[in-house]
Amino acid sequence: MRYCESYYSFHRRVSREVVVGDPANGGVIIGGRHPVVKQSMLTCDTMDTQTSIQQTLDLVAVGCQIVRITAPTVKDAANLENIVSGLRQRGCHVPIVADIHFKPDAAMEAAKWVEKVRINPGNYADKKKFQVKEYTDDAYAAELQRIDEQFTPLVLLCKRLGRAMRIGTNHGSLSDRIMNRYGDTPLGMVESALEFARIARKHDFHNFVFSMKSSNPKVMIECYRLLVARLDQEGADWNYPIHLGVTEAGEGEDGRIKSAIGIGSLLCDGLGDTIRVSLTEDSPREIEVCNDLLAQVPTLTHEVPQPSGQPAPFDPFAYRRRETAEAELGFNDLKCGGEQLIRVVVTQATFDKVAPKISPKADVRPEGIYEDLNVLEIDPTADLSSDQINCDTQLVAVKDGVDLPVITAYRLLALKLRQAGRRNPILLKDCLSFGTSALEPKIALLRAAVNIGALICDGIGDAILVRGEAGAGMSLRLAFNILQAAGSRSFKTDYVACPSCGRTLFNLQTVTALIKARTEHLKGVKIAIMGCIVNGPGEMADADFGYVGGAPNKINLYVGKQPVKFNIPEAEAVDRLVDLIREHGKWVEPDIETASASLSA
Repeated sequence: MRYCESYYSFHRRVSREVVVGDPANGGVIIGGRHPVVKQSMLTCDTMDTQTSIQQTLDLVAVGCQIVRITAPTVKDAANLENIVSGLRQRGCHVPIVADIHFKPDAAMEAAKWVEKVRINPGNYADKKKFQVKEYTDDAYAAELQRIDEQFTPLVLLCKRLGRAMRIGTNHGSLSDRIMNRYGDTPLGMVESALEFARIARKHDFHNFVFSMKSSNPKVMIECYRLLVARLDQEGADWNYPIHLGVTEAGEGEDGRIKSAIGIGSLLCDGLGDTIRVSLTEDSPREIEVCNDLLAQVPTLTHEVPQPSGQPAPFDPFAYRRRETAEAELGFNDLKCGGEQLIRVVVTQATFDKVAPKISPKADVRPEGIYEDLNVLEIDPTADLSSDQINCDTQLVAVKDGVDLPVITAYRLLALKLRQAGRRNPILLKDCLSFGTSALEPKIALLRAAVNIGALICDGIGDAILVRGEAGAGMSLRLAFNILQAAGSRSFKTDYVACPSCGRTLFNLQTVTALIKARTEHLKGVKIAIMGCIVNGPGEMADADFGYVGGAPNKINLYVGKQPVKFNIPEAEAVDRLVDLIREHGKWVEPDIETASASLSA
């Protein structure tokens, strides 16, 4: 199976067009040869008509092209009429998407008023009770028939009214039926979406897009690749557009890095027709990141020849780290490659600036100095002669100045090493050339996350070097943050935090800040902060602990996917979360000495 035309040259996937609204009057076309569409979501209560209108106008003002609004109940869905009417009266014709979970009746009501409806196959006309049940083929077919009966009315209504649809599966919110046949896997996510797509196609309805979201960039990348490969297997007319997003990415640098790794990697392979960057921040900020992220997709002025008869230098559908020998870094007896951690290398200039500020117990510290490494710089476009590398224990990297995108260059390097039978560890660089002026920090962050993060998720890379970020301390921190976001190192607490929406039962930004202030020293602990039950037990996926809105001003606490504390007053909930972490032996007292000094030099 293949998910893209080339692993080495950019070719945008050719998808069919999906029309959302009236393109002649503010609507958009997703797919085809049209530019990637940017979208976001409101954070307010859907019953608050005026705030919904204002938030929509604020998003449109910064370039948002599609606005999504949650419709958790029929009452909320009905109020979409007032919101849409108010927007049109103000001359705003941006397409509105109703976000539906659990309630087909709400979807039927919403479709009357909005241009697009998003449904999640994991909970639309399907239940998730975390039950283990064996399904015979007949029982499974009976469940599919039941779903067909529930979903078909929405399909027919959307077809009659000219609405668009997103069939969007989320990692962790798959139905019990899918879970018990496929498990919580990329294959389960894809098959769940295809089941609903077949129902739509049966009624000759094709105005829909797919999405495969996860808070884990590695899982997200695998899911989208598998989806596109499976669509190609189904037939040429299954080339539906793709909506990209890393769900519950969080906020700040971490949220941007996770999104850049997941979305950016796929965009660079030519996948993606519309994107949403999900941040636990004010929604307009998401659009700026969308714009900056799209600008990082390289467009070559020349074609890189496809190596004939050669498989990919990585497994596209299941993460597997490239097998290598170990190499000495010449720094504190550290090594890279083999079973070693992916190491962080810095330039001598960066080391000189940050070394005096690092506590002896700090986790964020240089693990190699670039100028001191025994590294062989290779042009991957040239033939790799047998005498260039005389052993497998030498670190190799792409030579600076090679006229290729970083991802392309390192994939070619990995291929050349495999063809030569070499197992040398690879040093990844975030850039291969430098301009006359330093990059803006926000651009340096995204570029490094896209290039290094994508390759790490391919299983390529044993050490990394960030040079595009001019700040010494910031470049060191960025390198470690990329490794954490890609799931390759754990040096701090990991947070999964959903962006706010009308379902949210508490102030996500405030609560996230409070929880971080109490727990950010818990190295290796993963905490999910979810605004409602929709993004609760399922969407938390592999978190250790969860803080979930259960009712207005009431919080439920989870251990993994299991709820253990219910209806805790919000004022007490953060303290109770800390108590829960203590009970399960994951709590340590913060050590003032090991708190990282500012590395912003």
